[in-house]
Amino acid sequence: MTRRSRNPSTAVTARQLARDAYPGRASTYPGNGHRDLPDARTTHDWDSMPKVELHLHLEGAVPLSALWTLIGQYGGDSEIASEEQLADMFTYRDFNHFMNMWDWMSSFLRNTDDFTFVAEAVARHLEEQNIIYAETFFSPSDFRRHGLDPQEIALAIRRGLDRVPGTEIPLIVDLVRDRGPVGTARTFAAIEEVASDAWVIGVGIGGHESRHPPEQFADVYRKAAEAGFRRTAHAGEDDGPESVWGALRVLGAERIGHGVRSIEDPALIEHLVEHRIPLEVCPTSNLRTGVVAHWEQHPVVDLIDAGVVVTINSDDPALFGTSVAAEFANLEQRFGLQEADLRKLSLAAVDASWANDSKRTMLRATIEDWWNKEGTTS
Repeated sequence: MTRRSRNPSTAVTARQLARDAYPGRASTYPGNGHRDLPDARTTHDWDSMPKVELHLHLEGAVPLSALWTLIGQYGGDSEIASEEQLADMFTYRDFNHFMNMWDWMSSFLRNTDDFTFVAEAVARHLEEQNIIYAETFFSPSDFRRHGLDPQEIALAIRRGLDRVPGTEIPLIVDLVRDRGPVGTARTFAAIEEVASDAWVIGVGIGGHESRHPPEQFADVYRKAAEAGFRRTAHAGEDDGPESVWGALRVLGAERIGHGVRSIEDPALIEHLVEHRIPLEVCPTSNLRTGVVAHWEQHPVVDLIDAGVVVTINSDDPALFGTSVAAEFANLEQRFGLQEADLRKLSLAAVDASWANDSKRTMLRATIEDWWNKEGTTS
């Protein structure tokens, strides 16, 4: 797999961060234009399909209109004159460049009211997209710089999400591996105090994967498992198959976030297939951050053909200009997946979710009903 080199940049303003980015373009997201969709028409109306998403970062899903409101509230950025210019900022040279832009974006979330505001905006946008269930990451340790505790962030987010009943959104706390073993343990202990009230069902770990391997976080994952939290881990995105092995063997991850570089290790692929370990695959994200250089290099079809359980997700849709509907359109048009595979993918997210049995039955029935009534076109 061809991968872009990683040369960290130093952030001051959004335009300085974006200035040297390679000219990647976004897919489709309200407020971000319609830029990189394939020319051919899709066979299916993916917007209307009821969808389940398992890899979504709340902070990266904030609609640009809501982010623009926050930027204005905090005095703006002198180099961004409009929401349209804001959309143009989110183009990335590589994974490190994306992380710098994430830090810049996060600087405008400064109090609990901000989190309630953006959580409601995200939930309303998910409802508009017919996403009926979304297990959603949030990264509270990113906001200690503003004097905010993880507990109050989690509860503020839940207040916003609960204002929109149309989409069920349980939370997964992203412990953020860059905080190290001590920082991640501190975050988990804080979230454990409010997990029931904030409906936090799982733990995950994002950040700079290659700098902070999974073995560093064995203790906090053990504590999470003992406390009844479900477990996923970003792995096989910014680093190779060894990161996935570590997430499975050391952290006891039940799902793998991204995991696309698993394709580099046949033994790992065999293990994923044998044990039915789901991958939370985010194709557009991998292109935007330089994990793959071109669409034709993305291994999603190879993973599917190998028998790996693949789910399709948008990751940070506002920052990558995508949506789950756009991801399915790309799978159909760019990769040539047929209806049987697309239907299987839409239901795989239900089976890989951490919803209880009755909820999964309801979700599956809702999606299958769409396929039976509207999926097949003449």
